[in-house]
Amino acid sequence: MSSDETNPGLREDPEALLNPRSDPGGGAFGALGAEAGSDLNWLKMIRHRVQTKVAGSSRYQWWVLWSLLAGLLQVAKEFHTTKGILTWTMVGPLLANGLAAPIFGKAGDILGHRRLYLFGLGGAAVSAILTALAPTVITLLGARALDGIQAAATGTASAALINLMFHRDERVKAMGWWSLIGAGGPVFGVALGAPIIAAWGWRAVFWTQLVLILVAMVVVSTILPSGRGTPEEEAVSKAKARKEFKQMDWIGSWTLSFSVTGLMLGLSFGGQVGWTSPLCMVSWTIAVVCIVAFIFRIRTADRPLIPPHYFAKRNFVMPMLVRASANFAYFGAFFLFPILMEQGYGYSIGKVGAISIARPLTFAICSPIAGYVAVRIGERISAIAGMTFLTMSLFMFSLLQPSTGTWVVVVALALSGLGMGVAMPSSSAIMAHAV
Repeated sequence: MSSDETNPGLREDPEALLNPRSDPGGGAFGALGAEAGSDLNWLKMIRHRVQTKVAGSSRYQWWVLWSLLAGLLQVAKEFHTTKGILTWTMVGPLLANGLAAPIFGKAGDILGHRRLYLFGLGGAAVSAILTALAPTVITLLGARALDGIQAAATGTASAALINLMFHRDERVKAMGWWSLIGAGGPVFGVALGAPIIAAWGWRAVFWTQLVLILVAMVVVSTILPSGRGTPEEEAVSKAKARKEFKQMDWIGSWTLSFSVTGLMLGLSFGGQVGWTSPLCMVSWTIAVVCIVAFIFRIRTADRPLIPPHYFAKRNFVMPMLVRASANFAYFGAFFLFPILMEQGYGYSIGKVGAISIARPLTFAICSPIAGYVAVRIGERISAIAGMTFLTMSLFMFSLLQPSTGTWVVVVALALSGLGMGVAMPSSSAIMAHAV
């Protein structure tokens, strides 16, 4: 008997395949505990897996961020600016991404996650062109901030698609594969970006990105599902989403945005202009006032941006703290490492790129494996183990000396990637289960 006969829902709604419980090939991956069926079922299973990879491929757009880090000194020399200013080529996109994500999260429910994904890819293409043609450092920073905004669109859309595709029990495994794709971005960026920068300059990286984005738009248009459920169900869902979007706590969203921006401005420029300079004092004041307003808003608004009862849940708060501290260490070291290697050890861009691969490559390899292991040993234990590996990595970096061998640096980088690869899927799954 065919799968369509045993499950009529598959015949009536092909997109029901997005449910892992209906995935005829899921047994081969340990999802159902049953063996795969006919050749047709295997074709459907392959389509399901490809959709999953495409849904997570938005994270590859961050590869240019890591490529640009390899050529940071080259960019600073061209624009006659400082490395401190150019930190915003990384801070700007990450900050814009975090601020835009809540808005796009609601927009995806209204527009459809596939459409939002394509919108984000279009924004990525515009950002790549603006960056490649940037005549000034201000234009460069603006283009990179735009890239963070589009990444919020593709990121929220891909996360929503993955959550829809996988049952709660399988979600930590899916998050592991998603982390693999996210970690693959830096591997791809360092491996491809460093030689490109050395041969043709940093602008060539973004022309390369533009070509890849156009290919991605074609693939996404072909593979990702256009909708779920019947037209009537989608109409009801979109009407509900529009109502929620209008009722969204915009005051809370903007106060959170300004508080984070003020804090980041103060931290970025304090070392150059003085921590008590007028610029920093204004930034600190904006940050404090806005964060107080945000806290008041989430406690009093009818539909707060973040429901306050979430903060009473240990499984929501602790993973947030884990991710914040882990990303602080991981991204901070990622930014400083190329500068240390080029200026402190005199390495070439190509050699820095080759050594840097150890961190994201370990992250990429460990993430999917960690997702499966977490199902057996528990997500909390996995998160603790990951943070332990990351701490060991930072300790090794703190002991570096001018005479330290390259192998020590590689081991420290690998431990950092291992820690993030083990901790991130579990922390994401814990938070998803809590809310």
